[in-house]
Amino acid sequence: MAKESMKAREVKRKKLVDKYAEKRAALKEAGDYVALQKLPKNSSAVRMHNRCNLTGRPKGYMRLFGVSRINFREMALSGLIPGVKKASW
Repeated sequence: MAKESMKAREVKRKKLVDKYAEKRAALKEAGDYVALQKLPKNSSAVRMHNRCNLTGRPKGYMRLFGVSRINFREMALSGLIPGVKKASW
């Protein structure tokens, strides 16, 4: 389980990315890199970190399902994800 402060930090980053997305795109298109550097660092989408939607775990994230590998395995074993067969894991 991730700390609540880490989850909150990611939420704040997501808001900043959404807020400055159009402005960043316009500045990149215009080639104005000086003005681009003056924007907040966390407004860049590159600084976002993928986290599990259920636990907030940052490692072992499966982008297609939006959960970590551990939660994916538990959900597959309980039959919540259709079409997944247990091999040897």
